[in-house]
Amino acid sequence: MAKDPVSKKDPVDKEVPTSRAVRTAALGRIAAGQVLRQAGAKVATVGRGEDKKKVVMDRRQAEAMRALVNGLGTMRGAAMKIGQALSVVDGGIFPDEIREDFQKALAQLRDSAPTVSFDKMRKVIEEDLGGKLAEHFAHFEDAPLASASIGQVYRARLHDGREVCVKVQYPGIDKAVRADIKNMALLTHGLKIIAPALDTKAMADEIRDRVEEELDYELEAQNQRAAARLYRGHPFIVVPDVVSSLSGRRVLVTEFFAGRGFEEIKDADQQTRNRVAEILFRFFGGGMLRYRQFSGDPHPGNFLVGDDGRVAFLDFGLYKYVAAEAVEHQLRIQRAMAEDDAVGVHRALSEAGFIPEPDSVPVDEAAGIVGAVIGWLTTDENLCITPEMVNDAMAQTIVPTSDSFGLIRKQSVPQEQLVTLRTLVMVMAALGQLRAEGNWHRIAREWQYNDAPVTELGRIEAESEWAITTLAAAG
Repeated sequence: MAKDPVSKKDPVDKEVPTSRAVRTAALGRIAAGQVLRQAGAKVATVGRGEDKKKVVMDRRQAEAMRALVNGLGTMRGAAMKIGQALSVVDGGIFPDEIREDFQKALAQLRDSAPTVSFDKMRKVIEEDLGGKLAEHFAHFEDAPLASASIGQVYRARLHDGREVCVKVQYPGIDKAVRADIKNMALLTHGLKIIAPALDTKAMADEIRDRVEEELDYELEAQNQRAAARLYRGHPFIVVPDVVSSLSGRRVLVTEFFAGRGFEEIKDADQQTRNRVAEILFRFFGGGMLRYRQFSGDPHPGNFLVGDDGRVAFLDFGLYKYVAAEAVEHQLRIQRAMAEDDAVGVHRALSEAGFIPEPDSVPVDEAAGIVGAVIGWLTTDENLCITPEMVNDAMAQTIVPTSDSFGLIRKQSVPQEQLVTLRTLVMVMAALGQLRAEGNWHRIAREWQYNDAPVTELGRIEAESEWAITTLAAAG
């Protein structure tokens, strides 16, 4: 821990390559490496029996997978985003023999990245805020709390005594991200080799849409201020306040919240996991369907659980406001599903713009697809969300496979509805990773039908002073 804002040089000193030429060459080497490994696997299996061939292919494919993950991790920017996007996805795209290894490797990529030296990051802070570090902070820890695709997070203390988190972009990362966007075909080439069923075009489009928005820390500060206002005084949801005077284009300072992360909560007892899962569901689902504003990135690394049981939500680079009409369309679809009304589901999908031509998708097919995506919150029974349920939903909305037949692939989906569905599926994936159990439909009925809450958390929220003012303002 540093004793003052002046840092010792971090032992890890990694430059982020920013020019398109350099990043093209690096990505080309990653992709070429997968080709050579696959070719080596084919040569190695010539003349062998089927069982031995399978063993060798599995080993070579696993080696290719590890090389790809390592390569993407060192690239940061949009390149690393691809690995992070896959960290909560399976969708049947990876062979059984390497699935567990792949998920473990991607989980590490999701939660951390190679660090850039503090000397370089300090320059970004001082350039963005103006003046020396000591002018703004009484104390600054030079070891990052976390490292991710476009920046690092540090802990510091202000001169007024407040403990804060300081989120800082890597030097030149904006150029690196834009270079990666232009190189998206190279980014997905190596992945296509080890997961041929994956629709890499759909994934590239998703990354392209998201990453530019995440570069704008001034927009993120604005988003977080809006969320903090909405949840200020909430009994179990916390959104740390932004220190606006110390936030700029590449630096975002927020109040510090101490808590346990996702991986630690995954190992907690069932009661704790269920409670945290319900809070996640209420934050994202309630924000979306009751308050019409929500974080569009239910990333497992974006929340912490405090010792007092409150859950803090941390990243607001993707924050969405939804029109009342779009929310009502979504609720009509959910109510029709809950009432087992296939014709009503089809009609609601048509009204929402999912099916521009009513005869283009059969009634039963439409209901089946919707059931895969939101059936978990329209089924009135206690459910533990399984990986298979998540895979089916992911295939329709987030990372479609080449044989996917969902409405998302068949039609031009309204953007507001697409963001809503994808967020719900990502929440579902987080609940599945927590192995949480609950009657999610009974919670969702508070938004679907304006029912009184039936869970302890629901009653605590409804009876709080926060709810009296917030729910009244929401109408």
